[in-house]
Amino acid sequence: MNYKNKPVRTKHHPLNLRAEAAKVLFQILEEGKSARECLPMAQEKLKDQDKAWLQEMVYGVLRNLPILQYWLRQLLDKPLKNRYKIVEHVIMLGFYQLAFSRVSQHAAVSETVSACQGLNTDAMKGLVNAILRTFLRDEVFKGPSPNEQIASGLPKWLFKKLKLEYQDDITDIVSNMQVKAPIWLRVNTLQISSDKYKTTLNKANVEYQESNDHDAGLVLISGCDITTLPGFDQGWFAVQDGAAQLAASYLEPKAGDNILDCCAAPGGKTCNILELQPKLASLCALEVDPIRAKRIEENLERLQHTAKIIIGDASKPNIWWDKQQFDRILLDAPCSATGIIRRHPDVKWLRKAADIEVLVELQKQILDAIWLTLKPGGTLLYATCSILPEENHQQVSQFLARTPDAQLDNSFCNDSTTKPGRQILPGEQQMDGFYYARLLKSEAR
Repeated sequence: MNYKNKPVRTKHHPLNLRAEAAKVLFQILEEGKSARECLPMAQEKLKDQDKAWLQEMVYGVLRNLPILQYWLRQLLDKPLKNRYKIVEHVIMLGFYQLAFSRVSQHAAVSETVSACQGLNTDAMKGLVNAILRTFLRDEVFKGPSPNEQIASGLPKWLFKKLKLEYQDDITDIVSNMQVKAPIWLRVNTLQISSDKYKTTLNKANVEYQESNDHDAGLVLISGCDITTLPGFDQGWFAVQDGAAQLAASYLEPKAGDNILDCCAAPGGKTCNILELQPKLASLCALEVDPIRAKRIEENLERLQHTAKIIIGDASKPNIWWDKQQFDRILLDAPCSATGIIRRHPDVKWLRKAADIEVLVELQKQILDAIWLTLKPGGTLLYATCSILPEENHQQVSQFLARTPDAQLDNSFCNDSTTKPGRQILPGEQQMDGFYYARLLKSEAR
């Protein structure tokens, strides 16, 4: 059943936002589409307030899906099928509103029941109403979670893997994955100084926090429409999490360097490198997806930077590489994105356990292939937005073991003796989960 149809309108309400939210949830959880793909389409013709509400409801359900599913199994006699399957998402949306949001109980029940209208599921209105009222009457939402995995909000495979790797930190990791991520800005210091931009924000009554570890980084106190912030059109800032902002400084670009940014979309790190070192000889931004490569172009244009964009596969450099070796390479490798779940909660339901082995093999192929394009004496910064050991310190350890001319620069490692690189966990200093390892190529003999 395809729910990419026109916005649902009912007799009493010009637009039923619950129906829209249920359609987005169906597309993510049943059809495997990303929120980045289907949420903007649902928000396209909405007012700003309704856009925010829709995202809040969809993300809320995704963050709390295991307990919502548990409640659903308690109150629904048997799973719904075919065209009625979407009603399960309507019901879970109602559960989320009643248990976790500030929506009034009356509005949550009546509007959620009304969502059936226009979804070709009118026959289910009585069932939805009965389940939601039982949910309230029996105070189902006040009962304890049956186990720690359901309470975590994570799929079983991921919770098990994280608990095994991070026994001492699992409680904090789970807690930080469940909260809404803060908005980080990176001041474009080629256009305006950090001090001047902070003064501009102060005049506009935009509250923020400074970061001790990020000279150009600011954390907004509350969410807002980014495009309305001072200097957006002039390219005075970019939105980039604090963990991602570390990439440019860890790469340590020097004047006259030829740099390759692998898997570069949407271009945040590309722009950051240019801002940190404007006297590069060249910077090539490599991206395999032509559509995502357009995002690099858009960001470069808004921030008033210039770089060469190459459409190409990082695992097959012979197709696009001109045989001129690079001084430095940033490899932001394709990964599970488990470090940014708090920002993109759909990731944990789109990603499957079987995907990890495939990603690890792809990372290995890219590392081996792209290493050949690095000059002797050069630096490769390996990065992921993952917190899984297979993709991070284990991947780097194996690369070092099989690559004679590679050595680890352990200047920012957590534990260079057993786990090379720096693993940042979600919520650490308000940052996303991220991993970095700086690899040095031996000088030619």
